[in-house]
Amino acid sequence: MMTYQEAEAFLFEQLPMFQRVGGAAYKKDLHNTVSLLQSLGNPHLNKKFIHVAGTNGKGSTSSFLASILKESGYKTGLYTSPHLKSFTERMRINGIPISNDEVIQYVEKFKPIIEELKPSFFELTTAMAFDYFAKEEVDIAVIEVGMGGRLDCTNIIQPEVSIITQIGLDHQQFLGNTLEEVSREKAGIIKEKTSIVCSVLESELKLIIKEVAESKNAPFFDSSEKYKIEVIEESVPNWKFSAKSLTNYKLMEFESGLSASYQIQNLTSVFTALDILKAKGYSISEENVKNGLKNVIDNSGIKGRWQHIVNDKSQARIIADTGHNITAFEHLIKMLEKEDFEQLHVVFATVNDKKLEGVLELLPKSALYYFTQANIPRALDAAELKAISSQYGLEGDSYPSVVKAFETAQKNATDKDLIFVGGSTFAVAEIPNL
Repeated sequence: MMTYQEAEAFLFEQLPMFQRVGGAAYKKDLHNTVSLLQSLGNPHLNKKFIHVAGTNGKGSTSSFLASILKESGYKTGLYTSPHLKSFTERMRINGIPISNDEVIQYVEKFKPIIEELKPSFFELTTAMAFDYFAKEEVDIAVIEVGMGGRLDCTNIIQPEVSIITQIGLDHQQFLGNTLEEVSREKAGIIKEKTSIVCSVLESELKLIIKEVAESKNAPFFDSSEKYKIEVIEESVPNWKFSAKSLTNYKLMEFESGLSASYQIQNLTSVFTALDILKAKGYSISEENVKNGLKNVIDNSGIKGRWQHIVNDKSQARIIADTGHNITAFEHLIKMLEKEDFEQLHVVFATVNDKKLEGVLELLPKSALYYFTQANIPRALDAAELKAISSQYGLEGDSYPSVVKAFETAQKNATDKDLIFVGGSTFAVAEIPNL
């Protein structure tokens, strides 16, 4: 039998993986996914799911819901991507990752199928997740869309409820060059007569999603019309929030393990989806909701969302966030502006197929930058990133690895400074102590 390291290496190196190589891994139809699942006996059929799409916020929203369902006593699967440290993070049951032994068994089982179908990494892992959740007999699984929605290989499920979080420009080469085109791709997850929760703020984009819902006789819920979420206190370690129902005006105060202002939009989706689930007969108490929101990190394993990192080199505070597009950085810059520091140090990396201009225009010119690159083929070269960034008034040195850039920032920062790590999920993943 192969080792786990060999199994993981096989998955990463033998299968086209979008996070590593980009467009070469993207398949524009569901044929391979359907064939893979048929070979496994269609484990996704007649199962309970929640389907979550969006440019930003889908990982947080999925994690909140999985945590609340776990606290409610349901055996809950959670499928998310990409992973940060280990492949096993991608599929969890009640917060516990799939075991190394299970991954080894799946890789050995799939080898003949791989040779025949030549699936992408995401096609194979999606089929693996559905089979794993069925084998373990979960009560319900929360499924995060990989990219887009209409052609995403998760889009073969019949969910209890679908959710579309935030819309922004990302992966334009696949999803479209306008927000309207991206919205139509995301709306592709809407199923006939299946409730769709939408937390998109832009009225013209919301209208597109609503029109798709109406064409499929799917009940449409605008989460901003259902709940008002407000920050009560930016306390440590968890912010305190309030959720007010705009239907019955009931007020609930709670703590959130994911503490950032950009979570407000996601939380409206969560509370609206919970109402739909409860109307379907799911038993979810107020205490379950409070515990699920507070314990979301422990219950889901989510990382890299405005995460405070332990600094083992100095007293400077460190925050990391996996947000990597314009919409995400609009939120992140507002968060940074609220922080108290003398000097901001930014460890920054990105990939070579992103449109950088909008993000670079947003970044603070007063910060000291440590331009670097993640250890993936798709990474933009650090020296090239530095040269491009200098055109936008962003100054700093380039470093060949995230660890080197991060350690240098730690060395340079005083106890009154702040270090921010971002720009790429894969850069955040390489931080020690994450």
